[in-house]
Amino acid sequence: MTLDLVNLSKSFSLRDSEESVNVLDHLHYSIEDRKFISIVGPSGCGKTTLLRIIAGLEKPSAGKVFLDKTELLPGSQEIGFVFQEYALFPWRTTLQNIEFGLEIKGVDQATRRSMSMEYIRSFNLEGFENRYPKELSGGMKQRVAIARTLIMNPRVILMDEPFGALDSQTRNDLQVFLLNIWQKYAVTILFVTHNVDEAVFLSDEILVLSRRPANIAHVFKVSLDRPRDRTSSECNQIRKNVLKLLENGTSAS
Repeated sequence: MTLDLVNLSKSFSLRDSEESVNVLDHLHYSIEDRKFISIVGPSGCGKTTLLRIIAGLEKPSAGKVFLDKTELLPGSQEIGFVFQEYALFPWRTTLQNIEFGLEIKGVDQATRRSMSMEYIRSFNLEGFENRYPKELSGGMKQRVAIARTLIMNPRVILMDEPFGALDSQTRNDLQVFLLNIWQKYAVTILFVTHNVDEAVFLSDEILVLSRRPANIAHVFKVSLDRPRDRTSSECNQIRKNVLKLLENGTSAS
């Protein structure tokens, strides 16, 4: 499988004005199956916009997205999206949130309940299946959100700063958890983050976007074995290289 981003451009019209803002500029890249890709870049450069285009939540001004050479259309079940804000339904329990997509799809109650309980066990949520989101910690909420996405069996998961609201220890724990889930379910992940350490720890590749209108300024290949030592000289060197590019200003090449 390959996910191909082909000459993606996006402009937004300014409210009450004939002017527009160019966010993405002919962005082009191919992502191989089962890769973990992090996306970093200056604030406001279009990282979230790029994910929303891939998910079909935004229409590009130009260009297309292909999965296995077939154009992705809005609503494709091949794509899952995990938001920073968890996006859980506050009136539904953990179990009900996880099974929501299956319910909408028309899966019978016994089957979706059985499938959801498997995820609850795998995600260490046993004992919390009947709790509501307000009764869960931030880390638990994000695990529920990831389970709700994975249960739909997508081939690509988009994650928009999913751990940004968490404390550092919970964030580190969930990074390890996510790597285990990624390896177990063999999916492709595109992961937006502002945390360079996180990107180095998680990724096969780090895409650095330029300032708006964004293109890919550089791709860092992270070929280090997992599990990785966050403090190793190899990780620190990659981190320094990414930070140097970001601090010096990124320009598309």
